[in-house]
Amino acid sequence: VGQSRGGGALAAAPGGRGCRWGGWSLFRWRPPPPLHPPRDTLWGAAPGAPTTGQRVIEQSLADVWLVDIVEGLPQGKALDLAQAAPVAGHDMVIQGTNDYADTAGSDVIVVTSGLARQPGMSRDDLMAKNAGVVRSVVEQSIAYSPEAVVIVVTNPLDAMCHVALEASGLPSNRVVGMAGVLDSSRFRTFISMELGVSVVNTYAFVLGGHGDTMVPLPRYSTVGGVPITELMTPERIEALVDRTRNGGAEVVSLLKTGSAYYAPASSVAAMVDSIVNNRHMVLPCAAYLEGQYGYDGLYVGVPTRLGSGGVEGIVEIGLTAEEQAMFDDSAAAVQGLVDRLVEMGELRDPAKG
Repeated sequence: VGQSRGGGALAAAPGGRGCRWGGWSLFRWRPPPPLHPPRDTLWGAAPGAPTTGQRVIEQSLADVWLVDIVEGLPQGKALDLAQAAPVAGHDMVIQGTNDYADTAGSDVIVVTSGLARQPGMSRDDLMAKNAGVVRSVVEQSIAYSPEAVVIVVTNPLDAMCHVALEASGLPSNRVVGMAGVLDSSRFRTFISMELGVSVVNTYAFVLGGHGDTMVPLPRYSTVGGVPITELMTPERIEALVDRTRNGGAEVVSLLKTGSAYYAPASSVAAMVDSIVNNRHMVLPCAAYLEGQYGYDGLYVGVPTRLGSGGVEGIVEIGLTAEEQAMFDDSAAAVQGLVDRLVEMGELRDPAKG
């Protein structure tokens, strides 16, 4: 998921307000007064957050506030989106502001804050900077919305979930990462394109960390209920798996500048929908494992049930020896990033309490 110059956080709540993708972005919903729709807050006004806000208002999920540190930017984005409402056919409200205080009472905070890697910047430098931005955004957001659920989008996503958890002081079920919904959507898209079928009839399963070590599971991926292992050769399936692992990089390589934000925005909106409307949808997300899949104290992508309290449960499925080995490799990669953050002083050492 690409970020713009400032990073972003989104805060959401029935009746909440909003932010942006790339700066600090917040989506917020708070319980609305009688006969008043929910409101959503997004901190930041780079492309991703306004696109997410657009998804939210056009699905009539909530009113939206766009918030950004750049004066005029969220106001302009919000006005543009508001002027589309008559044509889009909804009556949701979208406004812009520059003040974190306007996000108070958010039920959901979506953290998209983060920097793109610059020339001469090491991966450690990038991770440290993004960790600092995520920590700052979460601390300030939670100060105004202590009952919120936090959705992390910033990369490296699984490791940033640990930063958000520590910064927020929330129970682990109220901090969750987005990527699995996006990765599964990409897998579904490629399956649909390969077989010439509607994406509505496809279901795909992706486990593990968000990145090269993600674990798409073909035998749990279906078209109309039929496993794709019965519809494609192993070679074609492996090609789709590889394309899914590199889905974000493929978009970046085609764009030359910038990165994906339409599919990430839709993925965030799906999670927000399940949380705000307490739909209990089973979605693949980065969740804090406490013994599930053989891991404890680590954020990794697994199927979760999302409701108003965040992660209501983790669905455990049986894995073959090969699938478990891939999942272990993915978890080890996430653990390596977490350990590096501890070494850099960006996370507390769990061994020291």
